[in-house]
Amino acid sequence: MLTQQAEPKAVQDSHPLTRQGVQFTCYLLLGVVAPLLIWFAARDPSLTSPIVESTVPAVVIACIASWYILARLRLYAKARRLSYVLPVNFLTFAAAASGIFVIRAPYSISLIGSCFVATLATSYTLTALTRLGSKPQFIVDGGRVSELPSRPGQHRVNSPAEIEAMIDNGTLQASLVGDLHFDHDDDWERLFAKAALRGIPVYHYRQILELETGQVRIDRLSENVLGSLIPNLPYMALKRTIDVLAVIVLSPALLTLMAVITLVIKLDSKGSVLFIQERTGFRGEIFRMVKFRTMRTREVGGDALAKREDAMTKSDDDRITRVGRFLRKVRLDELPQAWNILKGEMSWIGPRPEAISLSEWYEKEIPFYSYRHIVRPGLTGWAQVNQGHVTDLGDANAKLRYDFYYVKNISHWLDMLIALKTIRVVLGGLGAK
Repeated sequence: MLTQQAEPKAVQDSHPLTRQGVQFTCYLLLGVVAPLLIWFAARDPSLTSPIVESTVPAVVIACIASWYILARLRLYAKARRLSYVLPVNFLTFAAAASGIFVIRAPYSISLIGSCFVATLATSYTLTALTRLGSKPQFIVDGGRVSELPSRPGQHRVNSPAEIEAMIDNGTLQASLVGDLHFDHDDDWERLFAKAALRGIPVYHYRQILELETGQVRIDRLSENVLGSLIPNLPYMALKRTIDVLAVIVLSPALLTLMAVITLVIKLDSKGSVLFIQERTGFRGEIFRMVKFRTMRTREVGGDALAKREDAMTKSDDDRITRVGRFLRKVRLDELPQAWNILKGEMSWIGPRPEAISLSEWYEKEIPFYSYRHIVRPGLTGWAQVNQGHVTDLGDANAKLRYDFYYVKNISHWLDMLIALKTIRVVLGGLGAK
């Protein structure tokens, strides 16, 4: 049985523009050099001009940062990169311009603007072209490959002879996908090894499944599935520092916005402005989560079923106030959780904390549910930006697989992708109830 497999990564593309070196060169030539030559021809400045000496390094750094960030985001599931081209380029060039402004160096708005437009056009062009060049996949029958969702470019194969012939004559421009934990025939075992030695990607089916669905399915809680039962500890420590700093930096804007929301809620309906509820948090600890009240005040029965039903938000729920419906749609009702983040009970990004009644129900019905508490719950998360609001067990199972994907792949790049997706979700109101 084969136990070795390719490192988890995005499925490789056959288009030559997918090579990192080629893309890097295109970004520099088209995003910086070309607009720079045009700008020099139009302005004829001195190479030693202070404006040139401060602006050129800034746009080069911004251009390279745009290329690198978009390349990294592509490694994660559901990263439809065309959606992130504009915000990523805007953020990198805005950061570069801010850096120049902070150090009070002379700069050229026209040069920064022309390089931004050129880099943006290059990003869109390369992204669109490489999205169309995905390598075909040869799916080797056996084991659990039937769990893979069908998509264009997949070809099922039953005999190794044809594949081996294409490997021998160098015409196999595809990757092999199979259940590498399945006891394949010796001919297939040798073929997998031969393909890998020839530089042909060989993927375990689970890698492709996770990449295309953004979910991790767990059959047993083992290191072979999650990589490690304890997630990336160094990053989790850094993430905590970033969370606190972000709350401090954003405090003026948050306090101003929350003051306005407080006044609007008071004018809209009777009752407390804040809604405080006990939730299951980091490592299973119970904490009091705070958010803006979006429902009318009501009495809740004392039995477990009544509490569980009250915790579930239905479509067009008549308990939601007029202002509350808007706050839920744009997620502004979650802003008071900055206090929970500051206290260390939550993070900006992570699995959403569930009400205790729902958490206890899910834990009884869904295997390994409690493992989602291995990281701090978040104000937004991977499940929220891909699935939206859920309450029934079937949706909760799918949500849990999204949570496990986050736990397995937790990193600053995945958090950045979630942050970008959150902006799109807020603007579109996905999953709001």
